[in-house]
Amino acid sequence: MPILGTVASQFSGKSFSSFESIATVTVTSATSTISFTSIPATYTHLQIRFIGRSSYNTTGQDNLVINFNSNTGSNYAEHYVAGNGTGTDSGAQSSITSIPLRECLIRDGNTSSMFSAGIIDILDYASTNKNKTVRALFGNDRNGAGYVALGSGLFFATPAAITTIAFTVESSRNFVQYSQFALYGIKGA
Repeated sequence: MPILGTVASQFSGKSFSSFESIATVTVTSATSTISFTSIPATYTHLQIRFIGRSSYNTTGQDNLVINFNSNTGSNYAEHYVAGNGTGTDSGAQSSITSIPLRECLIRDGNTSSMFSAGIIDILDYASTNKNKTVRALFGNDRNGAGYVALGSGLFFATPAAITTIAFTVESSRNFVQYSQFALYGIKGA
């Protein structure tokens, strides 16, 4: 059976999708919220790449909480599947007030140089006629006990472009110094 592919000459003069940096936040001292505001509606999708750590001084992990457009109504849903090398976990919630990425942030009681890392995609964020879908991949190596998870979310308020994204740590904890969130716009082809 032949292997089909495309050679570079077939793409001559065609545009490819591209990532453009919109903003980056680097925590210099403990902070409760990381926000991106006034997000331009000039991209097809958004992506956030992050490293983060919770201020909770014990071992384990905390949820990273996402909120759009300051909307705190019961307009969100989430799903997740996770594993740590010895077991798995999964679950879902609907009609909640934000999207919690489960056990996404390593806590400050773990080895000091360890941070969680992840990528969050927000699809069709500028659309004014459809709900917004979020997908995430994240993980960490907590004192030799690895953890990886896939999460997804839905923002189903009255369709509007997402112009503000706020991240918090569950239970009013803080992001510690050197946590970093970078927002990128993805241009369509």
